[in-house]
Amino acid sequence: MARAVRLSDYASAIIDSARREASSTLHSIGLFSNLRDLGSLPSDIGPFPEDFYACRPDRGAEILAGRFQLAGELLSVDPENDNIWLRPAPTRAFARRLHGFGWLRDVITAPSPESQDSSDQDQADEESGSEAVAATAARALVDSWIRAFGRWNGFAWSHGVLSARLINWMRAGDTLFETDESDRKGRNARLRSLLRQARYLERTIPLAHDGAIRLRCAIALSLVGLCVPNQTGLQKAGFTALEKEVKRQILPDGGHVSRSPRAGTEALIDLIALRDVAEAAGVEFPREIVRAIDRLAPMSRFFRMSDGGLASFHGGGECDHGALRMALSRDETGAKPFGFAPHSGYHRAEAGGATILLDVGKAPRGTLSTSAHASALAFELCTSGGRLVVNCGWHDDQPSSWREAVRATAAHSTLTLEETSSARLFAPGWKRGLLGPRLISAPGPVTARRNEEDMGVWLEGIHEGYRADYGLSHRRRVFLAADGGDLRGEDALFRPVSDGPPEDIDVRFRFAIRFHLHPDVRASLSRDSMSALLVQPDGDGWRFRTDGGPIRLERSVYLAAGAPPQRATQIVIQGEAEPFGAGDRPPNRVRWAFQRLGQVGGTQGETG
Repeated sequence: MARAVRLSDYASAIIDSARREASSTLHSIGLFSNLRDLGSLPSDIGPFPEDFYACRPDRGAEILAGRFQLAGELLSVDPENDNIWLRPAPTRAFARRLHGFGWLRDVITAPSPESQDSSDQDQADEESGSEAVAATAARALVDSWIRAFGRWNGFAWSHGVLSARLINWMRAGDTLFETDESDRKGRNARLRSLLRQARYLERTIPLAHDGAIRLRCAIALSLVGLCVPNQTGLQKAGFTALEKEVKRQILPDGGHVSRSPRAGTEALIDLIALRDVAEAAGVEFPREIVRAIDRLAPMSRFFRMSDGGLASFHGGGECDHGALRMALSRDETGAKPFGFAPHSGYHRAEAGGATILLDVGKAPRGTLSTSAHASALAFELCTSGGRLVVNCGWHDDQPSSWREAVRATAAHSTLTLEETSSARLFAPGWKRGLLGPRLISAPGPVTARRNEEDMGVWLEGIHEGYRADYGLSHRRRVFLAADGGDLRGEDALFRPVSDGPPEDIDVRFRFAIRFHLHPDVRASLSRDSMSALLVQPDGDGWRFRTDGGPIRLERSVYLAAGAPPQRATQIVIQGEAEPFGAGDRPPNRVRWAFQRLGQVGGTQGETG
């Protein structure tokens, strides 16, 4: 297992922390508040970016009733007499979601109680009135935020929260900034706040945390510069920062440096919206950013499963299916998914309606690992009937209490040795407080091979995450048949010849191979517990077999689709590995297979 944190990381973290603290102190005393005049406000602004993400009117109605359910927590206020911005947030994750305004689209589309019970002849009038009420309520929530936090606040103006808020305000630009004369004062206050926040971002973007947050900051700055007239300074600063970040963060194969499918896809969605705004405004879009879009789009297709969502790896979930579909419809390359992403570290194989994605890459390092998972050699399998084998995944709407657990190896469809993870996190303490929840160690060299034949595709990967502690390497081989109806695998634990003989040949190491099933899959054990019947929602049946049994069905949880967590089932194979050998025979080698049976209807119970 390789150390992922160096002494230089501590020095860099201390320096960055000091710079952020100094910036916070200067802004808290208002030193920069009047250094640059915002100038006269334009009478018209736009064009605004299209919002690709789906609205949730039901959540908007809940918010209008004073019930804010964000990040797995609920905070209720009296909408007539209480101010949500003055109430303590239940968690920091809740506060980030609240101040980021990702829920604003839901409020704008929320129905009024009267429209829900209206008759057919009054439907149009009720819908129009409902829209007006929702828009007024959305503006009121923004205005109350400006009164409470519009000057500056260390948390509410932190770069991750600030960049999300600016982008979401721009997505709701028609509601917030294109209002009639009766709202002129409120509209001008919102525009002044928008520009003040953008100027702050322009000054402090080098202090933003590296990775997706800094990339989103550059997108937000560019967007404000394009949407608001006479802001060429903001536009230029945004484009300059964005060109720099896409060069650093978008890999040659189109993946994001964090190895998160969601991070790359969300960047694609934001960049396409930004490109559309630039075209509408008649502004030339930098070629470097266009090239980044051209790399990101095929990679999003690479990670896209047959149900329209993303595979769940390294802190990402399924993503908004509709937003992904809309973004890919704007892709001008039309490139099809490829088989191997060498820089991102993933294999993809597809046949007969079945798709498998296998993680064969090194974990990201430094600040980029704060959302990374211990998922070496984990895979996901999706068939024509839907997702079959998954990882537990993550979604920002989930309760933060789950965040640590789903980063562990046991939350992924792979092998775990001695109930430890192939990558380790900092334990709570001053180191974690300084460096964040990054990986302290990660699997060493991860090697991969691929062989495509007429019969199907062979994938193989090896990682060294357990070698330092237990002297064993993990090898996984997977074969997907050409008809997509047979997926065979082999997991092996072996001692590298170069390490010599083990000190204790009698010791045994407990291992577990887990296959997390999607919540929609029903599983039942055979009488001898050597196989299981799996039934998908459309009635497709699959048989799981192994020579390493008996197997067990245990509880699992699925978080990738959004809150609340969904109950699921996992297949578990357990055994005890010897400390030596080449992994070519039991107990250090376990073979398994998923084989399609065809339509089995609603079959449940024992399978004989």
